[in-house]
Amino acid sequence: MRIGSFTPAAPVVLAPMAGVTNAPFRTMCRAFAPGLVYVNEMVMATAVVHGNLKTERMMTFTADEQPRSLQVYGSDPVILGEAIRTVCAQGRVDHIDINFGCPAAKVTRKGGGAAVPAKPNLLRAILRSAVAAATPYGVPVTIKFRKGLYDSLLTYVTTGRIAAEEGIAAVALHARTAEQHYAGLADWNAIGELKAAVPEIPVLGNGDIWEAEDAVRMMRETGCDGVVVGRGCLGRPWLFRDLVEALNGRPVPAAPTLGEVCAVMAQHARLLVPHMTEPIAMRDFRKHTSWYFTGYPVGGEVRRQFSSVSTFTELEDLIATLDPAITIVEGGERIRRGHTNGPIRVVLPMGYLDHLDDLVVPDDADVMALSGG
Repeated sequence: MRIGSFTPAAPVVLAPMAGVTNAPFRTMCRAFAPGLVYVNEMVMATAVVHGNLKTERMMTFTADEQPRSLQVYGSDPVILGEAIRTVCAQGRVDHIDINFGCPAAKVTRKGGGAAVPAKPNLLRAILRSAVAAATPYGVPVTIKFRKGLYDSLLTYVTTGRIAAEEGIAAVALHARTAEQHYAGLADWNAIGELKAAVPEIPVLGNGDIWEAEDAVRMMRETGCDGVVVGRGCLGRPWLFRDLVEALNGRPVPAAPTLGEVCAVMAQHARLLVPHMTEPIAMRDFRKHTSWYFTGYPVGGEVRRQFSSVSTFTELEDLIATLDPAITIVEGGERIRRGHTNGPIRVVLPMGYLDHLDDLVVPDDADVMALSGG
């Protein structure tokens, strides 16, 4: 599988996740599996154009990061094109991904994220603008999307065909609807249907990859060209190592002991501190401790203590109290992490679905504060 001129060591992509896939987390993942595509958390096109300071901080890449992959979202073809042209002209990125799958109300109520593919003409205009902006700089554009808004409004095949026609380098399907959110099982059959409909560019599958064998099975059953991994790597950056091994036909290492997990935790927190400042970093890291401990029988009190950690020294002291020989419980790798809720009510602009063929763009100008949502 190739994305532009880049050929990853295995057909594996880190899904951008808001508040998670920042530079320190991507560094942790690359330490286990260099040479893959690790995508930064998404930023709003409008905020990029206006130089929003929070967005500028979010668009941080380390000196050794290659490719530098950034996900953007928006619903205005002109603004999104300008945002992509800006970061490409500044030499800040090697790969652009566009989000057409986010189901969060603060995104879809403005006509962004998962709302866009419901309007095929608007989608086409956005993709045409994005490719035109990135192509002079040799930057490939990919997209990620869901099956549709609802089971009664499925758009994934049409979205894939439009993408191929407009010069998109690869597409990724999260095989759930926006309404489904993260509930139930991903519909891997839809990934196979998309690949059959879009044979000329790489199609990647996303949804319910918790262990390396899941990726092998998804590619075998659907014929997709690669996988995108999101919640499965929360608290488990070594999953990318496992994926590389499995997809290259090699044995997957045993799950780490608690002592090995804690060493990774400490390094992750250590990287976050200079990235955010210690007080902010340690507050942010609390959610990660829950994910790291998933499947390990450490007890509720230990989890509570880690969930209120406020300094790096406190984190180290708590780690020192744990038994490093503890191993993961049977089936612990498959315990779900991150979002599990759904179905949800999809929030859209008033009258958004009344005229699906129009090119009316919701007003993005007043939503700069939502960057990274």
